[in-house]
Amino acid sequence: MAKIYTYEDVAQHSTSEDAWIVIDNRVYEVTKFLDEHPGGEEILLEMAGADATTNFLDIGHSDDAMKILKTRYIGDIDPSSKPIPKKVVETTSSETKGSGKLASVIALICFVIGYYLLN
Repeated sequence: MAKIYTYEDVAQHSTSEDAWIVIDNRVYEVTKFLDEHPGGEEILLEMAGADATTNFLDIGHSDDAMKILKTRYIGDIDPSSKPIPKKVVETTSSETKGSGKLASVIALICFVIGYYLLN
């Protein structure tokens, strides 16, 4: 039986030394994967301690990324727990608009290239 966590539990794990994320009501411990993430650790740290489902699904991760994700699974979210909004720092510079999507695309490309170079 899977361990059950609340969003409050997950929110306590939001640093580079201890990072958890939620995707589709499942909790993943991603601390050791931060350095390996093809898009860089910043992307994971932005969502550490919170629900990253939308961000994760928007990127369109590969089957290999899904396999890696399964290895980081530690439990499920308590269905009665409510998500805690992640504090977002907004930017007004026109140069930064869309940079999240660009970073996501770059991360995906890096992952694919890395996968094919290692295999």
